[in-house]
Amino acid sequence: MKKLLYFGFSTLVLGLSITSCNDDDDYQTIESIDKVKIDSVRIVNDTMDVFTVQSIKTYSTYPSHCEGFYGYDYIHTDSSTRTVTAYKYITNGPCAQGSYTAPGQINFSPQQVGTYTFKFWNGGSNWITKTIVVE
Repeated sequence: MKKLLYFGFSTLVLGLSITSCNDDDDYQTIESIDKVKIDSVRIVNDTMDVFTVQSIKTYSTYPSHCEGFYGYDYIHTDSSTRTVTAYKYITNGPCAQGSYTAPGQINFSPQQVGTYTFKFWNGGSNWITKTIVVE
C-alpha cells in the first residue's frame, strides 16, 4: 500500500514538473506613451459640496485599437486651477483598425470652498475650460 501511494505521488509530481506554462501569453507590449487630445469633457454637476467626490469624464479619439487611454498629467497650477493632459499608450502587434472614442475619468474631491477652473488639453495651444463651484 505504501509503495502504491509513493508511486501515485511520484507520478503526480513528475506530471506537474513536465507540464510547462504557456509562454505565449496573449498580450501586446506597450511601445510608447504620447499625449492625446481631449475631445470633450462631461461634468455632471457644476456645483458641489466640499469633501464630496465627483467623477469627471473625458473622451478622446484613437485612430486604431493599438492605442488607448493610459493616464493623466493632473497639475495644480494654483489653489483653484487644474490643468489636465491625457496620455495614450501605443502597442505593437496586430490590432483592429478603425478609430474609436474611449473615456477616461478623474475623481475630483475638493478640500475647500471656492471656484475651481479645469483646463483640459485639446491639442496645440487649445484648452477646454470647465468651472466647478464648491460650496
